[in-house]
Amino acid sequence: MNKALLAGMVMAVISSQAEAKTWVLTDADTGTDQGNWQINSKALKLTGTPFSLEQKVLHGGKQEGSKVLTLSSADGLTIALSPTRGMDLLHVNGFGVRLGWDSPVKEVVNPAYIHLDSRNGLGWLEGFNEMMVRCGYEWTGHPVVKDGRIYSLHGKAGNTPASRVEVTVEDNAPHEIRVRGLLRETTFKKANLETWTELRYVPGADTFTLHDVVTNQGDYPQDYQIIYHSNIGTPILEKNARFIAPLKSVSPFNDYARKGLQDWSLYGAPTRDFDEMVFNLVPKADSDGKTLAAVIDSKGEKGAAIAFDTRQLPLLTLWKNTDTLKQGYVTGIEPGTNYAYPVTVEKEQGRVRQLQPGESTTFELTYTLLKDASAVRKTEQRISQIQGDEKITVNENPIARE
Repeated sequence: MNKALLAGMVMAVISSQAEAKTWVLTDADTGTDQGNWQINSKALKLTGTPFSLEQKVLHGGKQEGSKVLTLSSADGLTIALSPTRGMDLLHVNGFGVRLGWDSPVKEVVNPAYIHLDSRNGLGWLEGFNEMMVRCGYEWTGHPVVKDGRIYSLHGKAGNTPASRVEVTVEDNAPHEIRVRGLLRETTFKKANLETWTELRYVPGADTFTLHDVVTNQGDYPQDYQIIYHSNIGTPILEKNARFIAPLKSVSPFNDYARKGLQDWSLYGAPTRDFDEMVFNLVPKADSDGKTLAAVIDSKGEKGAAIAFDTRQLPLLTLWKNTDTLKQGYVTGIEPGTNYAYPVTVEKEQGRVRQLQPGESTTFELTYTLLKDASAVRKTEQRISQIQGDEKITVNENPIARE
């Protein structure tokens, strides 16, 4: 190879590597733990939209030792996530709108204080307050006991502290920020899954992306499931708020949901004794496999949208929990590889996937805070475009029984 060309290639690689700064906040392999930490665009001498990143270690109650990493962007979004709780998103705020909800669980509960098998496998609920929680990856769905083994509600990822956390900021405009976390679901003789989660955000933007890569590090094939449980409450959720998405079909999760099938995409006001209603959806995608789903307020002035690839996440669950405000007034838009039935049911019906030894799979979702009526209209138009003339099939009966 020409020496000048080789030298140029080497310099290009070095230049590329120098175009970003990375900080390791946690590394279980080396015993690294930065604890309280912060950095901002001013200290980095970066121009453009100002931003800051700050990690805090929490104290008191069941949040003792939990970490919260907050990314704040002027004229953009503030995104809070917890490395202690599976790198899940606690809440997102921007433009006077919040993505998230008000759970009775107020603290960022350290998984050390949660027993997933308690309450007949419902212990997961004792920490549930996130805007987005990863349900998986070894299994997900409602709890079940099979061959003496308890498969607790929605798996372990959301209660798995990250073994490594990295923050990267691009030197070149627009200074994309990437927050990466490594989740290890390893059990002797059972599973050896590693997931690199990644949050990508450009300061000042009204969107952010999750890019996750799951790898089977074991020597045997490994089942996996994932549901991205994305939760929205007030001010977007209110009486006559609407769920919209291009769909092929909708069906009730159980007999209780059948009662709400007539107006399944419309929300009511906070209602005492309203039990959760869940609907199984099959999304319709464009020619590239891409689709989106959204919740918008009653006036069409604000909302939240999630874009995803149906080749990665072929199914969609809608969770309506319009109970009282104190009890938890919330809806969930949940792209996934499967529905929320127990893993035993999902396996019987062929919705459990498998990774071969050394094999990886990728999931990417883009969240958009719909800050005004114009943003809402664009989302509605895109959904209408994908839907086209195809009618949504409404099935009256659940596709499975627990």
